[in-house]
Amino acid sequence: MAFAYVLPLRVVQGVLTIIVLGLTAYVVDAWNGPYNWNWSPSSVNFLLFTSVWTLLAVAYLVITPTRFPALAHKWVICGVEAVTMIFWFAGWVAVAALWGDIGCGSRSGVCGAGTAAIVFGAIEWLTFVATTVMAALHIRETPRSDTKHDPRMEMQGV
Repeated sequence: MAFAYVLPLRVVQGVLTIIVLGLTAYVVDAWNGPYNWNWSPSSVNFLLFTSVWTLLAVAYLVITPTRFPALAHKWVICGVEAVTMIFWFAGWVAVAALWGDIGCGSRSGVCGAGTAAIVFGAIEWLTFVATTVMAALHIRETPRSDTKHDPRMEMQGV
């Protein structure tokens, strides 16, 4: 079953998030340095935010199903997955567009770190596509258990 791969994917998501967090923090720090422009691009800031968001989301997605099952509703889990997937897509595409606009062709320093953040962000997005699909399949395959038993529905054949 595909759900056996969720925990290893969570580990990959956590590791990639920490990598992107470090790379984008380096880029933001370099752009905010004393000899630079004293501001960092909003797309890089958003990718940094996405990394921090993902640390919280992965912690929620790993801990709540086992420790707090009442907080791990299937729709909430799918929503967190989908929002995080959209954040990663928007983040790496925005930074890639910025890197194309500024002509960052160097493979070292800030340009290299930004390019690596783009690549790792795209891979992270793919892992969240996979886990979002798994969460959606879980919703489709499980019976609706969030409604109370209504005897009138049995009479109507529903």
